[in-house]
Amino acid sequence: MIRVDGQEIFVIDGHIHFWDGSPENWRNKYGEGWMLCFYDYHKALSPGDYVWPFDKYCKYDEETLIRDLFIDGYVDMGIFNSTYLTEFFKNGFNTHVQNNVLKQKYPDRFILCGTFDPRWGERGLDEFRRMVEEYPIQGLKLYTAEWRGESRGWRLTDPMAYRYLELCRELGIRNIHVHKGPTIYPLNKDA
Repeated sequence: MIRVDGQEIFVIDGHIHFWDGSPENWRNKYGEGWMLCFYDYHKALSPGDYVWPFDKYCKYDEETLIRDLFIDGYVDMGIFNSTYLTEFFKNGFNTHVQNNVLKQKYPDRFILCGTFDPRWGERGLDEFRRMVEEYPIQGLKLYTAEWRGESRGWRLTDPMAYRYLELCRELGIRNIHVHKGPTIYPLNKDA
């Protein structure tokens, strides 16, 4: 815990990613474009001494993440907001399965979020239930700009989204992070 004015403060980072955007994981030009766009933000917004080489930026490794958050940083606990992007990345960008590796190694340091997508339809309800049963899911990140096949996003007003939200209530999932995503290439503004 950090001390501020003599008081201990417990710090929770509410939006952590353990990503694999490496070229080996790119499914297509959109995976590459996603990484190039995010890297441009990194270069433009970070102080020069903190800019990483592109290859390091593409895949956030465990040692660097742990050091950044808990050793050099002031984070006591982090919330993994899984971002799948399976249309861009072969193994996903940072899925609950990938994030769970660190959750298992450092159980008191991370909260694991999963997701649902109303475009999964009826059959997805059982898959969603199984995800929550098999993994220590405590919340969800809903990424409405996520691509699925020809669909370039979804809306919370989708009738199937209500079915998933009801299932969340039934399963006791109360923390839902809704994120439309940054309006960057290749995502669509209206998603």
